[in-house]
Amino acid sequence: MSEPRSQDPQDESPQETFISHLVELRQRIVRAVAGVLVIFMSLVYWAPDIFNLFSKPLIESLPSGGKMIVTDVTGSFFVPMKVTLLVAFLIALPWVLYQIWQFVAPGLYQHEKRLVMPLVTSSYILFLCGVAFAYFLVFPTVFHFMAHYNAPLGAEMSTDIDKYLSFAMTTFLAFGITFEVPVVVIVLVRFGVVPLEKLKQIRPYVIVGAFIIAAIVTPPDVLSQLLLAIPLIALYELGLLLARFIGRPPEEVASSGETQTH
Repeated sequence: MSEPRSQDPQDESPQETFISHLVELRQRIVRAVAGVLVIFMSLVYWAPDIFNLFSKPLIESLPSGGKMIVTDVTGSFFVPMKVTLLVAFLIALPWVLYQIWQFVAPGLYQHEKRLVMPLVTSSYILFLCGVAFAYFLVFPTVFHFMAHYNAPLGAEMSTDIDKYLSFAMTTFLAFGITFEVPVVVIVLVRFGVVPLEKLKQIRPYVIVGAFIIAAIVTPPDVLSQLLLAIPLIALYELGLLLARFIGRPPEEVASSGETQTH
């Protein structure tokens, strides 16, 4: 009677290993998408209410008689659905990140595993902080400014809901990514990609780059550009500060510990 075939991963050929990784990746993607869809289906009934909350900063800034308009036949249906789907994705993002973590974790060293979870958690929280910053501070400020700027021109401010969605998503993404700067700085220092001293030396270039990025991704007014550039610079400085304590490469920590013992 023949013995059963060994299931040791080392016995698998490269092709079998590649196929097994593809199968697992497909399973993780399906689970992540399913999580987003479950939350979306549970929220779809309140899609109009979610859109009203989403558009509240603009509505409150419009002058008397101002309103949002629909220029597409299906816009009044699909735009609230898109907003609800994006909200569902934000809520389900921890589940999506968990699926990504389960896929990549077997290939990481132990010290990398200990670092990834705090970084993923802080990245998610910082992204939400960036979105909240844009919604509660940037939107009311920019819309109030633009509404009063249009008044002397005699122009009526009526924004299409689809264009408002596009503007809001671009702004949310810009500020969400901006608030990830401290995490990026810590990762660069922690994994030895760029030394901390080098990041301090390029500070003037970062300041110029912050204003260039703000000029590209924000509306063409100085106020909104400042609202993105200043937090970007401040968060870069915060990243430099935190990297001094928690962003040191493992070999530097070990060497400093050996120096103290001798």
